[in-house]
Amino acid sequence: MSECPRCKKKISISNKNECRPFCSEKCKLIDFGTWANEENVISRPIKSEDFYED
Repeated sequence: MSECPRCKKKISISNKNECRPFCSEKCKLIDFGTWANEENVISRPIKSEDFYED
């Protein structure tokens, strides 16, 4: 079990949950809207090293 990053409801992260990691399409769209409105931003430029694990 995991929790929805938007509303914190307990959810299954199995392939049957088409909205994962969210609990519903509503939470998924609300999160998308915050990124589209630039309310969420990445704090620094992404570097190539960010894609590799140590």
